[in-house]
Amino acid sequence: MPETRLNKINAGQVAPNHRRGGDIRVLLGPKTAGATSGFMGVAFLRPGEHFTEHYHPYSEEFMYLVHGTVHARIDGDQEIVLEPGDALMVPKNVRHRIENTGTDEACLVFHAGPLAPRPELGHVDTEPSAEDTPAGSPR
Repeated sequence: MPETRLNKINAGQVAPNHRRGGDIRVLLGPKTAGATSGFMGVAFLRPGEHFTEHYHPYSEEFMYLVHGTVHARIDGDQEIVLEPGDALMVPKNVRHRIENTGTDEACLVFHAGPLAPRPELGHVDTEPSAEDTPAGSPR
């Protein structure tokens, strides 16, 4: 049997993605670990920051709040407060927006699966992303 070599990934080794707000780092996925069924990462939100509303046409998203307090707005009208130790599963095609409403930085662990057939099909934004916000505007 061939030897399997695994590599660990540290969040500090992964460049943050700020495109949709906050600091999102995909730790284990197709590019970093050769994953074929989904991806997992960690996300940070400072007080008042949010991840823009979006949905996943091919994937369910699982979230676990490690630190802080966040509000999840589901399909525009359901509000769910997550506190440390809380988990939430968002089904396929369900719009969701996450906002840090607390006074401390929030830390979320997330996993999404299965993978979309192509990366650009995996995430659909339903409000302007942080990249689309004019310079000088708050994120």
